[in-house]
Amino acid sequence: MLNMLRDSGRSVFLVTNSFWDYTNMVMSFLCGQHAPDSNATCSSDWLQYFDVVITGSAKPSFFHDDNNASLLEIDPDSGMLLNTDNYAPVAQVSDTSPRLTGTGRTNRKTFQGGNVSHLHKLLAIESSPQVLYVGDHIYGDILCSKKVLGWRTMLIVPELETEVRLAWETRNIRKELGMMRLEHDNIEDSIHRLKWSLKFENLTDERKQVLSFKLDDLETRNNEVRLAHQDALREWHQKVRDFT
Repeated sequence: MLNMLRDSGRSVFLVTNSFWDYTNMVMSFLCGQHAPDSNATCSSDWLQYFDVVITGSAKPSFFHDDNNASLLEIDPDSGMLLNTDNYAPVAQVSDTSPRLTGTGRTNRKTFQGGNVSHLHKLLAIESSPQVLYVGDHIYGDILCSKKVLGWRTMLIVPELETEVRLAWETRNIRKELGMMRLEHDNIEDSIHRLKWSLKFENLTDERKQVLSFKLDDLETRNNEVRLAHQDALREWHQKVRDFT
């Protein structure tokens, strides 16, 4: 998919709060041809899929223009920060307005820190709707980038597949539970009305006897519904536990 996006002329970027060493390890595992192990050195071949990689971004503050964090260039081979002087930030990469040149394929860059203005300049983004940002954190990724910047966003919810499958497989139980709760509520209303009538209305002895028999039947049925609801609820909870 990343190759397809880049072949179509679109720029692809990665912005993460993780620092370079961890990012390189994870991305080597996900996108590299050989998964790293304890005796192997991580390869940065995965950088071929991206135009810009920004690590240590400190999202969500990264999405605010008033974030004055310096943009530091990283040497992918050594992981060292290049444009520092005795660990103190100096001028921004290349100049005060870093920008990728050409197609970006031969000028891929890896950075640390910075803010969204740096990203826009590096990728020559002229308007926010040009960006489709994919993230898995509803606040740190999606809410801030959408509300503050107006980016188009896509939220990844890994748990959603399981939730949808659980909802489908328990649909009958949940329907039964809803019907039993509705029946229980209706019976409770009828019981309250009968008790009120027996206590406050001026009824004949024969009418009182009829209502008393009806009240007993309703209370018996209400107890049956309550027990059936408990059994169905227990079955539903067990299915939820089995899924998790």
